[in-house]
Amino acid sequence: MKTAVDLNKLLLPHIRGLERYQGVASMDSMASQSGVSADKVIRLNGNENPFGPSPKALHALGAFRNYNHYPDQDQQRLRQVLSDYVGFPPDRIVVGNGSDEIIDLLMRMFIGAGENVVIPSPTFGMYAVSAAINGGQAVSVPLDENFDLDVAAMLGAVTPKTKGFFVPSPNNPTGNLVSESNVRSLLDTGLLVVMDEAYYEFCGVTFLPLLEDHPNLVVIRSFSKWAGLAGLRVGFGVMHPEIALTMFSVKPPYNVTQAAEVALIASLEDRPVLMERVREMVAERDRMTGLLNDVPGIKAWPSQANFILIQLPAGRGKEIYDGLCRRGIFLRNYDSPRLQDHLRASVGFPSETDALISALSDLVKP
Repeated sequence: MKTAVDLNKLLLPHIRGLERYQGVASMDSMASQSGVSADKVIRLNGNENPFGPSPKALHALGAFRNYNHYPDQDQQRLRQVLSDYVGFPPDRIVVGNGSDEIIDLLMRMFIGAGENVVIPSPTFGMYAVSAAINGGQAVSVPLDENFDLDVAAMLGAVTPKTKGFFVPSPNNPTGNLVSESNVRSLLDTGLLVVMDEAYYEFCGVTFLPLLEDHPNLVVIRSFSKWAGLAGLRVGFGVMHPEIALTMFSVKPPYNVTQAAEVALIASLEDRPVLMERVREMVAERDRMTGLLNDVPGIKAWPSQANFILIQLPAGRGKEIYDGLCRRGIFLRNYDSPRLQDHLRASVGFPSETDALISALSDLVKP
């Protein structure tokens, strides 16, 4: 006889109603939804790198023979090559299973039940999800009418329960940068300030120099975008040595796979190739921006990342989004009121841009 079990009573209260982060659907799902074969789907909804990994990374992944061994839990080689890349000592660096893991580890280290972090809105959804998983809350402060950080409102949202701020620059999904003066204002609170620079290589603007005088600053980077390693999940954080040491106690011992380590190291060795690709993507981003702004009724917000936020005619966002999906063109759609009638388009190949512009030009017609 089966025992009656109420699993909800066993779950932690703050986990029971947790909202799931909505990531990118698989190619097969998009093909099924659109009726277009997977090889014809135009996937511009994940901020992925259309070129994929570098040639050296692909070769290194195939040539490596020790996948049967556990990775180095101390990340010694990884931290050294990243130290050479960012110009900070290895004891300030921790590598994660994607930058998402660094975000989660920081939440676990600093946010307790009933405590909060302050974030801009709209922004990357994992900040709120990670805070909620840890029993905390992400307090959202609206960006201003130009999608710039409202630092006065951010500071005004601080309470005795606030432990810090999570801010991306460029912001996702708006693509704009945060000013250094605003970051300094947040740092002056003495609270944790996490600057998420997942798209750094596309803009070249970093807050790493502020680490020298601000032990409460953490800078996060990713290899998903510029290096094309989204499927291997590898990112890292640069922080005060005491925070890094504590993070090594909190993280799983083998959190970064051998494959991710091999690909990261090879990617840094192949930087000239990858940065040439980045330059091509930036040029295509600028071309896409101009073409979008030429479509009547559409506004492309300026971006410093590898994506563009597109403002559509009022009240027609879902209609146009669905029309694109039927044609096998997938952009990122949002439920939040602030982003009603907005879509985010990743930068792909020129042919994909041209297909998007052609479809939008047709769909926006009255």
